[in-house]
Amino acid sequence: MQPDSSAFVADPELIRALETRATSLVCDPDRLLFSQDDAAVGVYLVHEGAATLTMNAKNGTRIFSIPALPGSVLGLPALISNQPYSLTAVAHAGARVSFVSRADFFALVQADPLLSLKMLEVLAAEVRTARQALSH
Repeated sequence: MQPDSSAFVADPELIRALETRATSLVCDPDRLLFSQDDAAVGVYLVHEGAATLTMNAKNGTRIFSIPALPGSVLGLPALISNQPYSLTAVAHAGARVSFVSRADFFALVQADPLLSLKMLEVLAAEVRTARQALSH
């Protein structure tokens, strides 16, 4: 069983807040957003179109590949934990995606600490869906 794509979808209030600090990206053709094991430099917001998240084993074998739905916040666990990205994310041609840098992300959290609760909801959903996938 694969993780549930909806686990990455954030509350619209969180998306709106992140958009105030976001920079739009051009995704034509496909655009690599981040690679598994890269240092976390920010989060990515999927507004429209298609994106894919993948995880590979150390030997290169694909563990899973899932679509990232509109409203998804990608890279949040890595950024918050100050660890490398655990997935690879690719936005497909025509997707509308934006980027929030590490500095802008943490400035936003400091300015509005209640957003941390919205972020915890996303993180909890990711943990829950990963556990469900592992149990199957």
